Amino acid sequence: MKKLILVLSVFLTGALAAQAQVIPSVQFGLKGGVNLTSLSTGGSSLSADNRAGYLGGFYARFGALGFNFQPEIYLTSKNVDINTGASTKGSAKFTSIDVPLLLGAKVGALGIGGRFYGGPLLSFAVNKDKSVFNAIGSASRFDYKDSNVAFQVGAGLDIQRLGIDLRYEAGLTKQTYFDGSSEYKTRVSLFNLSLAYRLF
Repeated sequence: MKKLILVLSVFLTGALAAQAQVIPSVQFGLKGGVNLTSLSTGGSSLSADNRAGYLGGFYARFGALGFNFQPEIYLTSKNVDINTGASTKGSAKFTSIDVPLLLGAKVGALGIGGRFYGGPLLSFAVNKDKSVFNAIGSASRFDYKDSNVAFQVGAGLDIQRLGIDLRYEAGLTKQTYFDGSSEYKTRVSLFNLSLAYRLF
């Protein structure tokens, strides 16, 4: 009898896990978090100290057969201090509308699951020449010529409606920043930690 109960339990758990992965699903939610940014100083005498930034926006997730596609859109601020020797030369701040397009896989059942994913990210700058609404317009038109490109990889954990994500973002194109007197072009890389809430 005990063996029969054990076999039925294993079968039921496997069936639930398979069902959770096979049935197509669509999710939409909110997300927010923090990041730590680093700049490539290109071998110069400058160094960059990480400072915390923020991100906030929306995500969607389309899944079936254990795989998913997750587009997102969020406002993000990336900050660093630029140093020469012992003194701080200035700070660099990048504000942008970011659009990650992530492909991944999910494992788990019964409302708890782990995710692994990666994909490109398009970043539309917000600055004195371009407002948040201009950047959102470029993102909605998918105007990639006006964007900076990065690549994200990461992992996440879902518990019912809540999700936690840890990601690394590697800049592929160079962004411009000013230290008050000079202009520099550099790649921006960062780690971000975010919390998501599924609305449906």
